[in-house]
Amino acid sequence: MTDQAINRARPATIIDVARAAGVAVGTVSRYLNDQPIRGGNRERIAQVIDELGYRRNSAAAAMKTNTSHMVGLMVPAVGEFHAALLDRLSRHMRQTGRAVLCYCHDTDPSSFMDGIEFFAGHRVDAVVMDGNEELRQRLEPYISQGMLTVLYDNDLPGLAADRVFVENRRASKRLIDHVLDLGHERVAIIHGHLVDSVARDRLQGYRDAFLAHGVEEHPELVVDARWNEQRGYSAMGDLMALPNPPTAVFGANYNMSIGALRWLREHNVSIPQDISFVSFDDVPAFSVHVPGITAVGQPVDKMAEAIVSILAERLGDGSLGNRTIRIDAEITLRGSTRRLRR
Repeated sequence: MTDQAINRARPATIIDVARAAGVAVGTVSRYLNDQPIRGGNRERIAQVIDELGYRRNSAAAAMKTNTSHMVGLMVPAVGEFHAALLDRLSRHMRQTGRAVLCYCHDTDPSSFMDGIEFFAGHRVDAVVMDGNEELRQRLEPYISQGMLTVLYDNDLPGLAADRVFVENRRASKRLIDHVLDLGHERVAIIHGHLVDSVARDRLQGYRDAFLAHGVEEHPELVVDARWNEQRGYSAMGDLMALPNPPTAVFGANYNMSIGALRWLREHNVSIPQDISFVSFDDVPAFSVHVPGITAVGQPVDKMAEAIVSILAERLGDGSLGNRTIRIDAEITLRGSTRRLRR
């Protein structure tokens, strides 16, 4: 292999750029870090970078500037909601010159901490995550050392982090208001794990609607399915086996709702003729289900925009915050509910 071939294979360095542009290495460095230099030098350096195909060493730059231009996203699973959040967040972050690294922790504490260690080791600019109460004490040292954190789902009150939340309680109340307005009184809820603030909020919204309508709540119609599809399936079976089963059911997330709907289909229970059904999380499957499922849609794009806005502010001034943004969620009415005739 010739020396010329070897030279072509070697990536251009900042020294190569400085030599070809006829400027000092420090001048190229100031250009790369958006610091003031003479206009003529700026144009010449830009031209040489293009000609040589120079690519900045991001790892080295991160060590010098304490920024990696990467944001970590911690998710429990890459399902419908989290996949959509990853997609929107990646698109919005890309416009700011940052990339998103996603880590799936499966709600396992040891895996969660492995993810935090991974992101800390890669010097990400910030971590976006759903809160996990079990890990509060283990997360606090990272935040105290300067790890920017944005919670997007479950809250950890008192933690020095910013928050972007959906109005879960308000949206759930509005959804149950709709069902109660149709004359239903025995309305069941299949809810998530109550260690999570989002599960408590959605359950409280359900209860707010009953209180506002002066309708009695029935404890046997409140069932915990821990966000799990199979538990949602079993919960639906348990509800329909009651001596006086519900006339309407609220699945508090799409996993549990899918499980409940599968049970209804397998047992030939017709929606809405035999039972009305509504859900939190409006996934594409609900729009093609026959009939379509009335559901609360998570405003994922607005959530991503809010997260990017907060991080731009924090990374701009270097501050750690405790700001909360709450975003309204819309309800899409379809054919899965009917007026109850007495």
